[in-house]
Amino acid sequence: MSDQTESPAAGEDTAGGAGPSGEAKPPLAVSAQYIKDLSFEAPNTPAILGRMQRESPEISINIDVRATGLQDGIYKVVLHIKSECKVAEAVAFIIELSYGGVFSVNVPAEQIQPVLLIECPRLLFPFARNIVADATRDGGFPPLMLGPVDFISMYRNQLQKQQQDAASDGAVPASEPAPSGGDGTENPN
Repeated sequence: MSDQTESPAAGEDTAGGAGPSGEAKPPLAVSAQYIKDLSFEAPNTPAILGRMQRESPEISINIDVRATGLQDGIYKVVLHIKSECKVAEAVAFIIELSYGGVFSVNVPAEQIQPVLLIECPRLLFPFARNIVADATRDGGFPPLMLGPVDFISMYRNQLQKQQQDAASDGAVPASEPAPSGGDGTENPN
């Protein structure tokens, strides 16, 4: 006895996101990753280096995620990270990084926003974290090691903000946000 199955005709789409060859497409695939923009400034060096040894620095970190569609099922997601380090009101350094990725997304329409604004930045973050740490270390400072980021909370906060904005405008809130991101602020001190 043999077990035979019929495969779909060439070009025929099957349920579950299978392609013409009958193989299931992955729900999320990274096509490319890149540095879109990187800026590091240390306006008060070398004098600030001695002050950092005597006084504790204040570090502010802001993280934002933006997503846009490129073509059917292909999206660009950019993780924006900005950090400013001050010692007694003097700027030690400012670093800004925009780190992007191109993703193939094969999920139902109602899941696209959470995938783009939670899962995609979660995949990009370790690489962006490494770039920030290397840039600050190469700039003569201790490496800035970013802590874990809760992209789920960022996404939920963005949804709440959009619903509050819609309610204050008298509009009916949308069920899904526009494909942009939320932002998160982290202050390790």
